[in-house]
Amino acid sequence: MAEPPLMLQAIYGGTFDPIHYGHLNSVTALAEQISLSQVIIMPNNVPPHRPQPEASSEQRKRMVELAIADKPLFTLDCRELKRATPSWTVETLEQIRAEKGHLQPLAFIIGQDSLLSLAHWHRWEELLSLCHLLVCQRPNYPLTMETPELQQWLVTHRTHSTEPLHQQPAGKIFIAPTPLYDIAATTIRKRLASGQSCDNLVPAPVLNFIHQQHLYR
Repeated sequence: MAEPPLMLQAIYGGTFDPIHYGHLNSVTALAEQISLSQVIIMPNNVPPHRPQPEASSEQRKRMVELAIADKPLFTLDCRELKRATPSWTVETLEQIRAEKGHLQPLAFIIGQDSLLSLAHWHRWEELLSLCHLLVCQRPNYPLTMETPELQQWLVTHRTHSTEPLHQQPAGKIFIAPTPLYDIAATTIRKRLASGQSCDNLVPAPVLNFIHQQHLYR
């Protein structure tokens, strides 16, 4: 009997300080659009491109656990939280690719803002040899790369069909017409610090945990 085809798996990395509906809803919409059955949420410990998180690694891990407890689409991978060194995406993907084999269709989910700054990432040119890139649209961002050469790179690798994402292990960029959720963790932290409500921005179990831990005060 022939082996069943390998299902596309996607990884969603970030600081998640805190995790919020902008993260969850956009990725859920993406999963529906491209028939994803599993999204691995991977919080990072030492983000190389942004300020350090306010919440501890353990607190951010717990917030993700609470946010996805009733959402079977999502699983949690804590490998980056165990690192004391910067979380370089390409190195994590090399590790996952070695674990899953060279045939496994694998994708990494980023926002449109990250796509536009991708050329500043560590060994960014190697990313598409390891995975596909799934890009969630963000409000008020263009779809033009920094240089003509990078724009040509995007055009060369972009697919408007979801089929190659499932049929090939890596190498494609898919820009998903996901709903535009204008929710930012920065805004949530500011609202919490000033005592404003975040009920419609953060899942209730996460919000309860934030209050219990006296976070973002």
